[in-house]
Amino acid sequence: MATALRPKRTRLSPAARCDQILDEAARLLLDEGLSAVSMERLARDVGISKGLVYNYFSSRDALLAALLRREQAELRDRGMASALQAASFADLIRQTTRLYLEQTRDRGALINALLSDPSVARLMADDNRAERDRTFRFFVRATRREFDLPLPLAIAAVDMVSAVTDQAGKLVADGQIDVEPATEMCVDLITGGLARLNPDRALKA
Repeated sequence: MATALRPKRTRLSPAARCDQILDEAARLLLDEGLSAVSMERLARDVGISKGLVYNYFSSRDALLAALLRREQAELRDRGMASALQAASFADLIRQTTRLYLEQTRDRGALINALLSDPSVARLMADDNRAERDRTFRFFVRATRREFDLPLPLAIAAVDMVSAVTDQAGKLVADGQIDVEPATEMCVDLITGGLARLNPDRALKA
């Protein structure tokens, strides 16, 4: 009688194994909720030992924080690539806004669920603050270059127009508006509003 052969477990590189664990955590969270994500469940679903999961992540909170960092890093990297390719200020707003709204539509449920966990939010507080500051400074510099505004006015303006994109993200996440019309609406409101702060510069552009 022939003995059934067990399939060989695929040996993954550390980076690939880490991504595999995070992918499964994301799937579990979206399908069953945050409470379903445990080190034991992940080990079972991925087909590895719980000890191996702990080799990559010291705790459940650390694992969830790593998942959130991965989501944010992907958006940041794609946004930077788009910013470097932008041919104009309006194109910069269009491309970065579209990416943000697509991320909100496709991954917003995952990101919001992660941020709703107090332990994860606490672990990520410094990272999130630093990321917001970097993004804010980038758009302040871009706004000053485009419209020749004094620094205090540029800071206030970027702070205010950021609310436009945030609100668009909520509408997209709720299914009240699609990404493309929301993107173009943001571009018109942001560029039009900023241009009014220095009409002479806008006319010369």
